[in-house]
Amino acid sequence: MLGTAFNIFKIPDLRNKVLFTVALLIIYRVGFHIPLPGIDQKAMIGAASQKDDTSPVSRAMEHLQMLSGGNLSKSSLFGLGIMPYITSSIIFMLLGEVLPSLKKLKEEGQTGHKKIQEYTRYLTVPICLVQSILFVKMMRPYAYPGMEGMAMITGIAGMTAGTIFLMWLGEQIDEYGIGNGISLLIMAGIVSRMPATFMMIWENASFTVGGGVNAGAYGPAKILFLIVAFIFVVAGAILITQGQRRIPIQQAKQMRGRRMYGGQRHYLPLRVNHGGVMPIIFASSLMQFPPILVAQLMNIGTLRDSAILGSISASLRPGAYIYNLVMVILIILFAYFWTTVQFQPKEMAKNLRNSGSFIPGLRPGHRTAEYLETVMARITYFGAAFLAIIAVVPSVIAQMPGLDIDWRVASFFGGTGLLIVVSVSLDLVQRIESNLIMRNYQGFSASGRIKGAR
Repeated sequence: MLGTAFNIFKIPDLRNKVLFTVALLIIYRVGFHIPLPGIDQKAMIGAASQKDDTSPVSRAMEHLQMLSGGNLSKSSLFGLGIMPYITSSIIFMLLGEVLPSLKKLKEEGQTGHKKIQEYTRYLTVPICLVQSILFVKMMRPYAYPGMEGMAMITGIAGMTAGTIFLMWLGEQIDEYGIGNGISLLIMAGIVSRMPATFMMIWENASFTVGGGVNAGAYGPAKILFLIVAFIFVVAGAILITQGQRRIPIQQAKQMRGRRMYGGQRHYLPLRVNHGGVMPIIFASSLMQFPPILVAQLMNIGTLRDSAILGSISASLRPGAYIYNLVMVILIILFAYFWTTVQFQPKEMAKNLRNSGSFIPGLRPGHRTAEYLETVMARITYFGAAFLAIIAVVPSVIAQMPGLDIDWRVASFFGGTGLLIVVSVSLDLVQRIESNLIMRNYQGFSASGRIKGAR
């Protein structure tokens, strides 16, 4: 492993890509320390440290910051993160299955892809403006006296420009660096939260026998449980991310002149978790709104003492049985929805037929498409079930009696953040390994390529 790491720097092209990517990620993190003008940073940070972390609004804000890679606890230039661009990309991805004009662009190959990317950038700007206006209004109480108007204008312009700059950084990593730029930016934002979590555990750690009995304390048994649970959850996330169902494909033999070509046997890999982390993102984002809506209704005078709203509010709190049940159902539904949008069995069957390949025992065309759709529906069930388990693991750990683990610590044992870090890290390792093997260097695994790497 250490020798492979040294081999990365022996290849000038790969070394330059890695150093370029690291340099842009450093710029990304530096931007979080550039404040917006007109906002009292100390007052805002002090208010953020005193807020109720268990409230629905606080949980929603924390979830948004994790997904976007931003930080809204202080008025930084990159406060919005990259979420507006992701939202714009998802919108065009869904519209591409509905609008004939976008479908036609997708079929044009690289030219159409560049055109869709251009439209995505244009849509990102109005989304940035809307989100920045909402968040700057929240920052207005912390503006310096007499500078409220200037703080609003500069805040909207600064946060919009910051997100556009992050979008440009991601595209530069895609073109000149290594890895998926946008995904690396999100992963960097998630990983940057880990030192603070480790520090919180260290400050509350008690290494004496019987330590950790007090609320919030972490004794030897609790720390050992956290380490073992983290290893098992990460191993499971890697297993499901790399899991594939390989469909055997036979290439038809063709006679050209006096020579016979084709006849090779290969495989069509179908991912068990085809939707990736998107089902959890959709489901967890949707589950943020009902608790906020109920909390706002309970602030109304006539509904403040409503027993029905109180029961609904308790049922929709993270960790509650109803909350976890609804979360599991939404993840399974979104997993099938995302697979339906992304996986096109008719197109795959058409491409196999045009290339002279077929699945043994099945007629090319409609029968092959039906088979691929059936197989994908079956393996998606297991992928969705695993995603549901990963999503509820943090709330289960945080709610386990006797453990008393902070939900910010438990959030690293599953959910969206863990899957994003695992999937992006695997993709980065596979890209580096491909570059090493292409230049006749040994990869990270002594037995060849990483299992499951495409």
